[in-house]
Amino acid sequence: MFCCGTRKERSSRMDTDGDHSKHHFHQNTTITDDLVTTYISEHPELLEKYVMENIETQQLERWIIRKMKKKSDPQNAIRKTSLSRWKFCVHADKRQMLQEITKNLQNQPAKDHVLWELANCICSAVGAEGFRLYVAEKGDPDELYLHPGVDPSEASTSPQLQRTNTGVSIPAYVARNREPVRLSRGKPDSRFPDTVMDELSSSMVHIQCHPIMQSDGKLIAVLELWRGDDAGGPFYEEDEEIACSYLMWGGIALHYAHLYFNMNKQRQLNDFLLAVVKSIFQDMISIDSLVIKIMNFAQRLVDADRASLFQVDPRTKELYSTIFDVGVEAAGTPDVLGSMISDDQDNIGMYTSKEIRFALGTGIAGHVALTGEILNIRDAYSDSRFNRAVDQFTGYTTKTILCMPIYIRGYIIGVVQMVNKHNGYFTKDDEEAFETFAIYCGLALHHAKLYDKIRKSEQKYKVALDVLSYHNTCTEGEYQAAVRTGIPKNLPGVDSYYFNPFELKDLEKARHAMYMFSDLFGLHTFDEECLLKFILTVRKNYRRVPYHNWTHGFSVANSMYCIIKHSKGAFNTNECLALYVGALCHDLDHRGKNNKFMLETESPLAAIYSTSTMEHHHFNQTVVILQQEGHNIFSKLQNDDYKQVLSLLKHCILATDLAVFFPNKAKLTEIVQIGSFSWNDAEHRMLIQAIAMTGSDLSASAKPWKIQAKTVKVIFEEFYDQGDAEKAAGRLPIPMMDRNQPDQQPSTQVGFLTGICIPCYNLLYTLIPETKALLDMCHKNLDRWRKIDEEVKTKENK
Repeated sequence: MFCCGTRKERSSRMDTDGDHSKHHFHQNTTITDDLVTTYISEHPELLEKYVMENIETQQLERWIIRKMKKKSDPQNAIRKTSLSRWKFCVHADKRQMLQEITKNLQNQPAKDHVLWELANCICSAVGAEGFRLYVAEKGDPDELYLHPGVDPSEASTSPQLQRTNTGVSIPAYVARNREPVRLSRGKPDSRFPDTVMDELSSSMVHIQCHPIMQSDGKLIAVLELWRGDDAGGPFYEEDEEIACSYLMWGGIALHYAHLYFNMNKQRQLNDFLLAVVKSIFQDMISIDSLVIKIMNFAQRLVDADRASLFQVDPRTKELYSTIFDVGVEAAGTPDVLGSMISDDQDNIGMYTSKEIRFALGTGIAGHVALTGEILNIRDAYSDSRFNRAVDQFTGYTTKTILCMPIYIRGYIIGVVQMVNKHNGYFTKDDEEAFETFAIYCGLALHHAKLYDKIRKSEQKYKVALDVLSYHNTCTEGEYQAAVRTGIPKNLPGVDSYYFNPFELKDLEKARHAMYMFSDLFGLHTFDEECLLKFILTVRKNYRRVPYHNWTHGFSVANSMYCIIKHSKGAFNTNECLALYVGALCHDLDHRGKNNKFMLETESPLAAIYSTSTMEHHHFNQTVVILQQEGHNIFSKLQNDDYKQVLSLLKHCILATDLAVFFPNKAKLTEIVQIGSFSWNDAEHRMLIQAIAMTGSDLSASAKPWKIQAKTVKVIFEEFYDQGDAEKAAGRLPIPMMDRNQPDQQPSTQVGFLTGICIPCYNLLYTLIPETKALLDMCHKNLDRWRKIDEEVKTKENK
């Protein structure tokens, strides 16, 4: 108990305060304790006035407690809690008590903390020597747990409750009957056998026990107060009233603590569900990482010691898990998992990562997976469905289990199993919270599996790309041969619109392509090694089809070289770079089939690119080659130039689709006819680039007749191959692609030159007069085809 000071100190204080009554005593009067006592007894109003004006409230509290406890142990007299300021007798201001409890809810909002503080208050108020607090965890009077006390510095943690024997004990009686009880040792009570009191410790002579109820009548706890023989005697009715009074006011705080607890728990759940959704749609983490994150939270959500997730393997009809036994990490263990949620650094878990597999229907998890039933088991080893093999495998002892199925689209895809709740058993609240969590858990797993498939497919794609890049990249021998021969210094005739590509071998075409590039752009801003590798690899990535092969790619690049070479100043450097490289690469990996065939046969390419299918593929193949080590011919360009060239390169390659040519021709024709074309207009420049690409692509129609006739022959060979493929698929090819109708060739060529080639070269000649040679030769070839067509028709009419 607190002491009010020694006799010498009290005498000194009396000497100091003597001036208050100097009109009653002479200065030479000797003041003794008896004299002061007599005077105060005769003038009680003076004592009251002095106390009210000069004595602090805390000092009064200490006096009252000393008065009530007398000879009790001073160390037990004051219970050092955050609410000690209002722990005194029935005359205390209970409104102040309620305000203090409400204020402390902010720091220690948990129900267990409020209960402990309230019990301390009542203990002090009734002058008890000590108390025991029993918590009814589920409101069940037959399940009481001894509260071990709380540490004010650990307001966020819950105490570890201990299960008690609730046979005929006094707390059990009070819990069942919901009424207070007062007992003293040696005074028989018909409600309890003598053995009940005998089992108590020798210091517990007088007992007072109270039920603590919520406003809805639900039992929360039982408070057992006790005194010894020398601590004030038995408890009386007024002590019971004091306790009941405090419990009435404290019940309000308990109610709000309960609300706060539920709200906080729901907030934590909501925060995690949000984190799960973010993981699904933003982070796209692997399934193993997601399982660890889910289990860490689930284990804390219901205060379980371990958490496991088993997934259903529909193929083998088994449950399996590669990550299980997720639990709280021991203090001081390194953080091997990271936080449960990004900003929660305290929630760290450990897990076991050996795969477990067992058949559906085996064990608790197997039963839940098979039936979809939620199981809340209080004694695992007494349940016949429990599979002890898992415990034997892991070396862990399972006691209590909460097991719940995870659904997606009405099918069970897994089972979440919580093991060994830290305090008692899993409750109905745990089941409800976990049921909500399981919905999001299923969603997370479903999307994580999809992501896992995508990730694996991506890795397969990378492997395939690596293999293809190895086989479709120029060999070291080819590269070294090109290095030895070097880039030609001069190639007479290569700048002629009528250059014959059939006269060159494949590697010679590559050397000519290198020369044309260096002639147009020089090598001061380009890496010669990259240029050699790039062109050699482009050559290798043209397939061996009759027409859309490396010869065609080279021929188109040669025609574009001639246009750029003879129309100096028409296009700027970046445009020229995109036009030439685009022409060289415009049919990379062409399969000898047109876009229509790709769409009708549901080719994977058509699934990726719904318009300009092959042209998009040609551009992407160009980018793939540029990305290979030592192949990026644009690597020395400035960042802005690099981006512009790539953008123009895509535009140029896509322009070779004849479906794109017709709207481009219509727009540019209208602009030219109204005389509004301007080389300073970016859109107009893009249109003339597109027409130049088409003119180069069709340049075989503007070559001398020998080259033209040979080109038409391989074109129709490719057409007939597509027609054969269409027949094999049960479709009827158009006459032009039917090898049984070779007489269609002349009329087809007349229509092609009249409807596409002549309009293209007319437009090109109007804006770039240096291309007149293309238009002239195209007219000559058209005349030749018309004569042949007339001869064919004459024969048919005879």
